[in-house]
Amino acid sequence: MLKGIPKILSPELLKVLCEMGHGDRIVLADGNFPAESTGKNAIVIRCDGHGVPELLDAILQVFPLDSYVPHPVSLMEVMKGDPVETPIWGTYEAIVAAHDSRGKDAIGLIERFAFYEEARKAYAVIATGESALYANVMLQKGVVTE
Repeated sequence: MLKGIPKILSPELLKVLCEMGHGDRIVLADGNFPAESTGKNAIVIRCDGHGVPELLDAILQVFPLDSYVPHPVSLMEVMKGDPVETPIWGTYEAIVAAHDSRGKDAIGLIERFAFYEEARKAYAVIATGESALYANVMLQKGVVTE
């Protein structure tokens, strides 16, 4: 065990976060996301039983967001005509704002199929048990400046 590290961050996940370099991306995938097939060229970490918000908060405690891009946090845009509500996005905005001075301005949307394409290039995919729809988040790593 280590002091100051959120307990939800497993040794495997901490190792991946450390290995990632500036510009690398990690996907926090909801329970419906095809994590294994999309992440077949990435590291897939199973975090079943955990939701995206608790993992997002823990990761952002140790993971710098890229300051050189306008939206280092990307959400999967709701398909046109899909009657789904996304209240979890408000939770994400609050979590990001607690860890990045840009707040919700650090968050952008990526069209659903473009999100899948970008996710295929990610360094890692975290498969969660999140049941909210359109709850996928992609983070782009920045640099540690302190």
